[in-house]
Parts: sequence; C-alpha cells; structure tokens
Amino acid sequence: MQIKNFKIDQNLKEMTEHRTVVLPLACYQTTINQNIHGYIPLHWHDEIQFVLVVKGEAIFQINEERVVVQEGDGLFINSGCLHMAEELNHSGCVYICLNVSPHFVLSQELYATYVLPYVQATNLSYRCIYANEPWGKNILDALVNIHQWIQQESPYFEIDISAQLALMWKNLIMNGFQLEYDQTKIVKSHRMKQMLAWIHLHYAEKITLDDIARAGQLSRSECCRYFKRILHTVFGK
Repeated sequence: MQIKNFKIDQNLKEMTEHRTVVLPLACYQTTINQNIHGYIPLHWHDEIQFVLVVKGEAIFQINEERVVVQEGDGLFINSGCLHMAEELNHSGCVYICLNVSPHFVLSQELYATYVLPYVQATNLSYRCIYANEPWGKNILDALVNIHQWIQQESPYFEIDISAQLALMWKNLIMNGFQLEYDQTKIVKSHRMKQMLAWIHLHYAEKITLDDIARAGQLSRSECCRYFKRILHTVFGK
C-alpha cells in the first residue's frame, strides 16, 4: 500500500505510524509521481529507512546532499535526517521503502554497542547501497523478503523479519568506517527544522526573512545560506 499524502506535523516530522500490528516497522511500495505533490516532500522521522528502487531512477536529498539512485540499487537514510525524493527523467520511479525503529534492529543488549553509535553519527546521514556489491545485495535481498513476508503474513513471519533486520544492519556497518560526531552539524539540523516548522505553522500569514531567521536563531544572511544549501532555493523564490 502506498501512502499518497502522508501527514507531517509542525516540525516536518512524519506522523505516519510505522508499524505492522506487532512490529515497529512499515514496508510499502511507492510510486513517486502518484504522491499528491508529484514528489515526496521534505520530512523526517525517528525511524531509519532502507530504500530499493525497483523501477526507473530517483534523486534523493538527505539533509544538504543529493544523490541519484538507479533501478536495482538502494539507499539507507539515518534516523532524524531531513529527506525528500523526486523521480528523474519521467522514469515512473517506483521504490520499496522500509521504515523501522532503531530499537528493533537488534536486541536491547546489543543496541548501545552496535546501533546507537551509528544512529547518532553525524557523518552517516545516508549510505548508497549497490546491488553489485555483496554486502549491498544482501541488504536489498533482505528488504525484498521483508516486503513479501509482510504482505503474505505467513506463520512466524515476524521472527523471520527480525532475523533479516539483524542481517541488514550487520552488512551495513561491517565495512568499517570512522564515525564522527560533529556538534555543528547537529545544531545546523536542529535550526533548519525550527525554521521549517515556523514556516509550516505560519504559511497562511505574511512571512518575512526576519521572522524565519529569528525562529532559527540566525542572522538574515545565515538564514539565506541555510535555505540555499539545504533547500537549494533562495528565500522568496
């Protein structure tokens, strides 16, 4: 099932409840141009996200970065990261999306060691997943399995899903990269969310640059730089 017009709150946090009856996750197929906006608008959520493009190609923006994902490849988007998606070249892009609570990826005994450091890292807002790399293929195959099992609801499918999630996470983190924790990036993300939340609340009113800058505790020039860098637009355009 596709969510064609998911709701976001005043902080641009997606309000969709990402869970099956039992599990704290959701997995669905999305056709980008069938969204009410014609694209997937900027939003964020606490869940981590795995994506597999099954048709066409798309450009995803995660925080300040933009990345093209081709058919057959995928993407990991970390918890709390602002992101949006548009199809490329009128390709009719379709992707499978898995949103899952970071607390459900591994057991609580392993969470502090193998999940939390990666969720909190500021240099892991996303990671491209390529089907031609063994670790990437393992993740994408597991994502397809989870999508099928949720639809079929065969006996013990919840146990099968939990096992596949552990496999996906292990393959994501096992390649060895140095985690970073940059307080500047954390503050930047928080300020951008504050400004976007203010716009969301006051969109029907006359909005000035001074108002938005004040919401993000920034100067007018810093506010403009934020919008240009993250939204690729100039205030007022």
